[in-house]
Amino acid sequence: MVCVQLYFCEMDAGPKPYRLSPIRRAINALVRPLARMGLAGRRTHLLTVPGRMTGRLYTTPVSLAWLDGDRFLVAPYGERNWVKNARAAGWVELRRGSRRERLGVEEAKPEQAIRVLRDYYRWAWVTRQFFEVTLDSPDEAWLAEAPSHPVFRLVPPG
Repeated sequence: MVCVQLYFCEMDAGPKPYRLSPIRRAINALVRPLARMGLAGRRTHLLTVPGRMTGRLYTTPVSLAWLDGDRFLVAPYGERNWVKNARAAGWVELRRGSRRERLGVEEAKPEQAIRVLRDYYRWAWVTRQFFEVTLDSPDEAWLAEAPSHPVFRLVPPG
Protein backbone atom coordinates (compact mmCIF):
# COMPACT_ATOMS: atom_id res chain seq x y z
CA MET A 1 0.00 0.00 0.00
CA VAL A 2 1.29 3.41 -0.92
CA CYS A 3 0.42 6.01 1.70
CA VAL A 4 1.76 9.49 2.21
CA GLN A 5 2.46 9.98 5.91
CA LEU A 6 -0.01 7.15 6.66
CA TYR A 7 -2.88 9.57 6.17
CA PHE A 8 -3.74 10.03 2.50
CA CYS A 9 -3.88 6.68 0.73
CA GLU A 10 -4.50 5.80 -2.89
CA MET A 11 -7.99 4.33 -3.16
CA ASP A 12 -6.86 1.30 -5.15
CA ALA A 13 -3.92 0.54 -2.85
CA GLY A 14 -5.91 -1.58 -0.39
CA PRO A 15 -7.73 -0.61 2.77
CA LYS A 16 -6.88 2.57 4.57
CA PRO A 17 -4.97 1.94 7.82
CA TYR A 18 -6.87 2.90 10.95
CA ARG A 19 -5.51 5.95 12.70
CA LEU A 20 -7.03 7.66 15.72
CA SER A 21 -6.72 11.09 14.15
CA PRO A 22 -7.81 14.39 15.71
CA ILE A 23 -10.94 14.24 13.52
CA ARG A 24 -11.80 10.72 14.75
CA ARG A 25 -11.21 11.83 18.36
CA ALA A 26 -13.57 14.77 17.83
CA ILE A 27 -16.23 12.50 16.32
CA ASN A 28 -15.92 10.09 19.26
CA ALA A 29 -16.17 13.02 21.68
CA LEU A 30 -19.46 13.99 20.01
CA VAL A 31 -20.85 10.45 19.75
CA ARG A 32 -20.16 9.44 23.37
CA PRO A 33 -22.58 11.91 25.01
CA LEU A 34 -25.18 11.33 22.29
CA ALA A 35 -25.02 7.56 22.92
CA ARG A 36 -25.22 8.17 26.69
CA MET A 37 -28.45 10.06 26.05
CA GLY A 38 -29.73 7.46 23.55
CA LEU A 39 -29.65 9.95 20.66
CA ALA A 40 -26.85 8.55 18.50
CA GLY A 41 -28.92 6.19 16.36
CA ARG A 42 -30.33 2.78 17.17
CA ARG A 43 -27.15 0.90 16.27
CA THR A 44 -24.75 3.11 18.24
CA HIS A 45 -23.88 2.06 21.78
CA LEU A 46 -21.11 2.68 24.24
CA LEU A 47 -19.09 -0.46 24.81
CA THR A 48 -17.29 -0.81 28.14
CA VAL A 49 -14.81 -3.61 28.75
CA PRO A 50 -12.11 -4.18 31.39
CA GLY A 51 -8.51 -3.87 30.29
CA ARG A 52 -6.86 -7.26 29.96
CA MET A 53 -3.84 -6.21 32.02
CA THR A 54 -5.05 -3.46 34.32
CA GLY A 55 -8.71 -4.33 34.81
CA ARG A 56 -9.48 -0.63 34.31
CA LEU A 57 -12.75 -0.05 32.45
CA TYR A 58 -12.46 1.40 28.95
CA THR A 59 -15.37 2.81 26.95
CA THR A 60 -15.65 3.35 23.20
CA PRO A 61 -18.53 3.97 20.79
CA VAL A 62 -19.48 0.95 18.65
CA SER A 63 -22.16 0.09 16.11
CA LEU A 64 -24.11 -3.14 16.49
CA ALA A 65 -25.19 -5.41 13.67
CA TRP A 66 -28.36 -7.51 13.79
CA LEU A 67 -28.74 -10.75 11.85
CA ASP A 68 -31.30 -13.54 12.28
CA GLY A 69 -32.38 -12.14 15.65
CA ASP A 70 -28.85 -12.04 17.07
CA ARG A 71 -26.76 -8.96 17.87
CA PHE A 72 -23.13 -8.72 16.84
CA LEU A 73 -20.14 -6.49 17.48
CA VAL A 74 -18.01 -5.91 14.40
CA ALA A 75 -14.46 -4.56 14.57
CA PRO A 76 -14.24 -2.58 11.31
CA TYR A 77 -10.77 -1.30 12.21
CA GLY A 78 -9.38 -4.73 13.07
CA GLU A 79 -7.57 -5.83 16.23
CA ARG A 80 -8.17 -2.77 18.38
CA ASN A 81 -7.72 -2.86 22.15
CA TRP A 82 -11.44 -3.32 22.79
CA VAL A 83 -11.32 -6.52 20.71
CA LYS A 84 -8.39 -7.94 22.69
CA ASN A 85 -10.00 -6.89 25.98
CA ALA A 86 -13.37 -8.44 25.07
CA ARG A 87 -11.65 -11.73 24.17
CA ALA A 88 -9.80 -11.75 27.48
CA ALA A 89 -12.80 -10.78 29.63
CA GLY A 90 -15.42 -12.84 27.78
CA TRP A 91 -17.99 -10.11 28.38
CA VAL A 92 -18.78 -6.49 27.57
CA GLU A 93 -21.21 -3.89 28.82
CA LEU A 94 -23.36 -1.98 26.35
CA ARG A 95 -24.98 1.33 27.16
CA ARG A 96 -27.44 3.38 25.18
CA GLY A 97 -29.44 6.02 26.95
CA SER A 98 -30.41 4.79 30.41
CA ARG A 99 -30.25 1.13 29.35
CA ARG A 100 -27.18 -0.87 30.34
CA GLU A 101 -26.61 -4.54 29.83
CA ARG A 102 -23.75 -6.88 30.48
CA LEU A 103 -23.40 -9.53 27.80
CA GLY A 104 -21.13 -12.42 27.03
CA VAL A 105 -19.20 -12.46 23.76
CA GLU A 106 -18.63 -15.41 21.46
CA GLU A 107 -16.18 -14.79 18.65
CA ALA A 108 -17.47 -15.97 15.29
CA LYS A 109 -15.31 -18.17 13.11
CA PRO A 110 -14.43 -16.54 9.75
CA GLU A 111 -16.93 -18.78 7.91
CA GLN A 112 -19.69 -17.67 10.30
CA ALA A 113 -18.70 -14.01 10.12
CA ILE A 114 -19.15 -13.62 6.36
CA ARG A 115 -22.92 -12.87 6.49
CA VAL A 116 -22.51 -10.46 9.41
CA LEU A 117 -19.63 -8.63 7.72
CA ARG A 118 -21.54 -8.32 4.43
CA ASP A 119 -24.56 -6.93 6.26
CA TYR A 120 -22.39 -4.53 8.27
CA TYR A 121 -20.60 -3.37 5.11
CA ARG A 122 -23.96 -2.76 3.40
CA TRP A 123 -25.08 -0.10 5.90
CA ALA A 124 -21.83 1.07 7.55
CA TRP A 125 -20.57 3.08 4.59
CA VAL A 126 -18.28 5.21 6.79
CA THR A 127 -15.99 2.24 7.50
CA ARG A 128 -15.94 0.72 3.99
CA GLN A 129 -12.53 2.26 3.36
CA PHE A 130 -11.06 -0.18 5.92
CA PHE A 131 -12.17 -3.26 3.93
CA GLU A 132 -10.51 -4.86 0.90
CA VAL A 133 -13.80 -6.26 -0.43
CA THR A 134 -17.01 -4.92 -1.93
CA LEU A 135 -20.60 -6.13 -1.77
CA ASP A 136 -20.00 -7.86 -5.11
CA SER A 137 -16.94 -9.77 -3.87
CA PRO A 138 -17.29 -13.56 -3.78
CA ASP A 139 -17.57 -15.45 -0.50
CA GLU A 140 -13.92 -16.52 -0.83
CA ALA A 141 -12.80 -12.88 -0.73
CA TRP A 142 -15.01 -12.22 2.32
CA LEU A 143 -13.59 -15.34 3.99
CA ALA A 144 -10.07 -14.00 3.43
CA GLU A 145 -11.15 -10.58 4.79
CA ALA A 146 -12.92 -11.92 7.90
CA PRO A 147 -9.82 -12.36 10.12
CA SER A 148 -9.09 -8.64 9.66
CA HIS A 149 -12.48 -7.68 11.17
CA PRO A 150 -13.30 -9.78 14.25
CA VAL A 151 -17.01 -10.41 14.85
CA PHE A 152 -18.53 -11.23 18.25
CA ARG A 153 -22.04 -12.56 18.85
CA LEU A 154 -23.56 -11.02 21.97
CA VAL A 155 -25.08 -13.59 24.29
CA PRO A 156 -26.88 -13.44 27.65
CA PRO A 157 -24.43 -13.55 30.56
CA GLY A 158 -23.79 -16.91 32.06
